[in-house]
Amino acid sequence: MQYRKLGRTGWQVSGIGHGLWGMSGWSGSDDAQSRASMQLSCDLGCNFYDTAWAYGEGKSDALLGELMANNPGKRIYAASKVPPKNRKWPATSQYKLRDTFPADHVYDFAGKIREKLKVETIDLLQFHVWDDSWADDPEWIETVQTLKARKTIHAFGISLNRWEPENGIKALRKACVDTVQVVYNVLDQDPENELFKVCKELDIGIIARVPLDEGSLSGNFTLDTKFPASDFRHNYFKAENLKNTVERVEKLKTVVPPGMSLPEMAFRFILSNPDVSTTIPGMRSIENVKKNIALCDGKPLNEALIRELRKHNWGRTANPSLG
Repeated sequence: MQYRKLGRTGWQVSGIGHGLWGMSGWSGSDDAQSRASMQLSCDLGCNFYDTAWAYGEGKSDALLGELMANNPGKRIYAASKVPPKNRKWPATSQYKLRDTFPADHVYDFAGKIREKLKVETIDLLQFHVWDDSWADDPEWIETVQTLKARKTIHAFGISLNRWEPENGIKALRKACVDTVQVVYNVLDQDPENELFKVCKELDIGIIARVPLDEGSLSGNFTLDTKFPASDFRHNYFKAENLKNTVERVEKLKTVVPPGMSLPEMAFRFILSNPDVSTTIPGMRSIENVKKNIALCDGKPLNEALIRELRKHNWGRTANPSLG
């Protein structure tokens, strides 16, 4: 396992982290399987786990708390997220900070998350959504400073809206944001344009989420792929989005080198970028844990292939209907 610095926190985190959304927010999740996959990733050197209160109303936080309690000799970095008070995803400027992250709401959920994780201090607490129209409101800055002063949290981060990587840069310059979480993968390369440059300048850790585009970069989707109504992907992969996605993935398949799978190429594309601190695939199965963790071996893609993959950037813009 290769480790990378998570910005100004100084923490050395595994290049492949473990995202826990699928263990509570997707169909087909099984608690026994989730526990087994988390333990295996830990055994194989993963030390960064990303969860959120909204993933099962604290369920994923509790699963992570169990993992840490069962592995007292290992340094596991726990990252969780406070849900917006209005429970609206994604964030928009029509909402004010008082609608999403007023101080009392943040303090309340920080306490709940800390209880589920069974820790005195949360390693990384993030706002689950963000809109830069809130950046100049002093309340969120005072809230973060108070949480750090009370040692409720070690570090603070924001999770950016899908396909809006620049809608957060203003907040990053307020000096109290330690990490940023953003959609970044071979289809969504726009964070490189401005966001990553600012993060490098300010020494802010980058958490790349959705490395396989909600599963499409597994290469297994077809135009007939369907998900249960209870699954996030049921709405995300509506007919038009599914069609466009499958077409682009089929084109990507034509440039996969011999001996390499599409998912491996997708992960190695992300890990080839030294600006990325960690990426957080959802790994619910033992098989996926083994395959994904093995890719964090410090072997980047060659420059010729990276240049070819640049041509596959989708350049998508925010679409509230897709979350």
